[in-house]
Parts: sequence; structure tokens; C-alpha cells
Amino acid sequence: MVNAHTFYAIAVMAIITALLRFLPFLIFKGKASTPPLVEKLGRLLPSAVIAMLVVYCMKDIDFTASASYLPALLASVLVGVLHTWKRNILLSVITGTVAYMLLVQFVF
Repeated sequence: MVNAHTFYAIAVMAIITALLRFLPFLIFKGKASTPPLVEKLGRLLPSAVIAMLVVYCMKDIDFTASASYLPALLASVLVGVLHTWKRNILLSVITGTVAYMLLVQFVF
């Protein structure tokens, strides 16, 4: 049984999350076009977030042993090539994850 504290915590988190999602629509309601700054952020932020995730995922790799860095390097190259070819983020990420796990479990 969920106690009241847990219920209220989940309710507050849900309300804040919904508010953050709807806030841009409330702020720009009735305006003819999106401000240039918001359009620029929409173009730049996805690439910046992906770059941050790559750095975060690669930060703990030990380059002294090939079994440590080769699976990540090969999977990263696969993701890059596949994304350049197909332009499908979901396909690229899932394929890279599966390739990395297979390399770690069965090859290295």
C-alpha cells in the first residue's frame, strides 16, 4: 500500500513535469511566430545533448587495455555510420547498444 507521503511526492513531481512541458505553450500563446532564440536553441540543443552524453559515456574508459576501449569504440563507430546512413536515431541507439553488449559479453 502506498502511503500518503509517497502519493504526494509523486503528485507534485507529475504536476511540475506537466507544467514544464506546457509552459512554453502558455508563454508563447497568441504570438504569430516563435522567437529566434527559441528556434536557435531548438537547432543547437539536440547536438549539444548528444555530445554531452557521448562524453559522459566515454569518460571512464581505460585506454591501457584493448578489451576495455574496443567494444565502446566499435559500437560508437557503428552508431555513427548507421546514423549517417539511415538518419534514424532510435535504430542507431538500439543497434549500438546491442552491438556493445554483444561485444562485451561474447567477444572481449
